[in-house]
Parts: sequence; structure tokens; C-alpha cells
Amino acid sequence: MTYRSKRRWALFILLIGLPVYIVVASSVVTWLGRPPILVEFAIYMALGVVWALPFRTIFRGVGQGDPDA
Repeated sequence: MTYRSKRRWALFILLIGLPVYIVVASSVVTWLGRPPILVEFAIYMALGVVWALPFRTIFRGVGQGDPDA
């Protein structure tokens, strides 16, 4: 994957995918019933880390300069 396409995908994931993921995750947790506050906090902390794991190859190196330039 080229540097330019990685940057575009990263931007798409952060601007479109992440807000959709947040809405879906909070809807699912609400739908399951309101757990105790510490359990709910742990669920949101875990979901906050889990969303990025499949995309780490896309995000890796995007904040640095273009290696081809």
C-alpha cells in the first residue's frame, strides 16, 4: 500500500469509521442494559483499544514524512 493511500484510508477511518464505531458500541452497551459504572468503564476502555488493532498497519508511519519524497 502506498504512503498516499495509507494517509487517505487513515483519514477515512478516523473521520467516518470511528464515529460510526462509537455510536454502535455505545448503542450495544446500552441495549445490553446499564452495567455498574466500573464495568461500563472497563468495557469502553477495552472497546477504545480494540477498534484500532485491525488498522495498525494503516496507521503505522502515517504521521511521518513521505518516504518516497
